[in-house]
Amino acid sequence: MFSDYEYSDYGAPLDRGPNRGIVWRVLGWVAIGLAVVLVGTSLVAYGTYRKLQGNITHEDVTAQLGTHRPPKLNQALNVLLIGSDQRNGANAKYGKAVGERSDTIILLHFSPGGKKAVGISFPRDSMVQLPECKTSGGKTIPGGLNMINSSFNNGGAGCTMHTIESLTGIRVDHFLKVDFSGFKRVVDALGGVEICLPQRVDDKDSKLHLSAGRHIVKGDTALAYVRNRHGLGDGSDLDRIKRQQKFLGAVVKKATSNGTLTNPTKLYGFLDAATKSVTADKNFTVDEMKKVAGSLQGMSAGKVQFITVPWGAYAPDPNRIAWRQPDANNLFAAIRSDSRIQAPTSAKKATMPPSQIKIRVLNGTSTPGLAQRVSDQLTARGYKVLGIGTAPTKPNQTQLRYGTGADQQAAALAEVAPGAKPAAGQSVAAGVVELVLGSDWKGLKGAQPAAIPKTADAVNAADDVCKAQ
Repeated sequence: MFSDYEYSDYGAPLDRGPNRGIVWRVLGWVAIGLAVVLVGTSLVAYGTYRKLQGNITHEDVTAQLGTHRPPKLNQALNVLLIGSDQRNGANAKYGKAVGERSDTIILLHFSPGGKKAVGISFPRDSMVQLPECKTSGGKTIPGGLNMINSSFNNGGAGCTMHTIESLTGIRVDHFLKVDFSGFKRVVDALGGVEICLPQRVDDKDSKLHLSAGRHIVKGDTALAYVRNRHGLGDGSDLDRIKRQQKFLGAVVKKATSNGTLTNPTKLYGFLDAATKSVTADKNFTVDEMKKVAGSLQGMSAGKVQFITVPWGAYAPDPNRIAWRQPDANNLFAAIRSDSRIQAPTSAKKATMPPSQIKIRVLNGTSTPGLAQRVSDQLTARGYKVLGIGTAPTKPNQTQLRYGTGADQQAAALAEVAPGAKPAAGQSVAAGVVELVLGSDWKGLKGAQPAAIPKTADAVNAADDVCKAQ
């Protein structure tokens, strides 16, 4: 079935191959949603709850993540979704057993308080600098330039978590790994998922045979649709990603709108199918899931969006891609600094444009990563942040120290830095303002989460499946 899909010696795909990635996106989304419902609903009796929890396989990846992880900056939740193409057991019908590889990696970001959720796709063909990592057995895997999915192929879920944290600076709280066989169970438990075809499809490779228009697909037909390669679109990565994200949105929409999560019988079938399909990190415990459930109350399909890391051509090889900068880093910064929206203040506007204010941010508190968080927020507002660091002392009150010629800049910055009074600093470079965060720091005035960059091809889960992209 996959005879036209070859891999290099490192386990990375040599061409774009069959359209398998959406399987992992769908299973991952359904799995996290159902794990949340599992612990958040009062409809599931304790005995049933324990049975469903027992369905989930847990894996300890602590040693693979290392000791220098990005700090946890806020109460947002980041769950890494990884697809595994294991071909043993129930998956044997989909091809020969060739080990375990991944075609798709998604970071699912839940904003604090259930404000929104964003699924960020990391294309498998991305050429990136992988960090050194260790396998679960302790073998060292050297870092270097390679395709991003080779981190999983060579080191499993732990190395993939380590890679995403290293590349983005985002703390990953948990991972969920999913496989082939659970896909049909989950879609069937939903009663099928709606798709929309722009023209008739008769594809012998995927065995997909459907007329144009709307269809509710499940079972083998659903699997054939998400794995289709030749019968739909122009065959480009961008076209496939758009189609896959629309399918994923349809799954979320179906799960949140057809009574599945409020009907005890439907709920159990849905949960039973999903929990049998995932492997999670050992720390994704019952208590942790309860926290997730509490933070996601009221989440609707309209608050769920799917985007792809900004990318462009990779010059040395047209079959690979590179992340487009600074767009990719701006996206990561927005995710890192996402926090609860604070009420706006009545402070008067600064008299100087943020772009004319040069700032260094120093952390004088015991909160790790605070300078980076404030730096990201200032950058998102248009300030020119020259760098961050650790203050030599830990002041009780936040300080604003300015160098020669930067008194007006400091005064303008004081209007958004609560409690900070500008003062000349002999050691501060000319034209620069140092913001020293003290123990009284409570955030920028009127602070809002950095806006997650909008993209023209973003997919909202509430969209009609036949909506043109």
